[in-house]
Amino acid sequence: MDILGIPIPDAGPVFLAALAVHIPAGLTCVISGAVAALTRKGGAAHRRFGRVYVWGLAVVFGTMTVMSAIRWRENAHLFFIGVVALAAGCAGYLDRRGRLSDRVHITCMGVSYVALLTAFYVDNGPHLPVWDRLPTWAFWLLPSLLGLPVIFRAIRARGPAS
Repeated sequence: MDILGIPIPDAGPVFLAALAVHIPAGLTCVISGAVAALTRKGGAAHRRFGRVYVWGLAVVFGTMTVMSAIRWRENAHLFFIGVVALAAGCAGYLDRRGRLSDRVHITCMGVSYVALLTAFYVDNGPHLPVWDRLPTWAFWLLPSLLGLPVIFRAIRARGPAS
């Protein structure tokens, strides 16, 4: 079976149920994370969409854990990327008021978002139009190559370290 050209493993009903929750949670993270990143830091929209991102990330991690347990050999690498995404997202969320520094919050949330996108492209890139023409290393590196300069620019824009 496949959805929009992306093959879905025949791994049983628990896997499919987890996937049915995982996909909308992942889309929620992509959208809410982008909105949080593009809105005024500290504003109501930034805080609201940041909370949605972190809660969505928790759901993505939970469902990914279930799917990885069912298909560990095929998904172990995705599980470890998910651990990085969740750990960075939680660290960034806990420092949302910049108690350590705005740089920690921006870095952690940015790394979390890049890890989320990396996992998506590593798993689905070979089946996506245009992306299917790229070499395997591109799925692993392009999210970082594009995301890290954006994170550095956001940090620079906040001024000197507090």
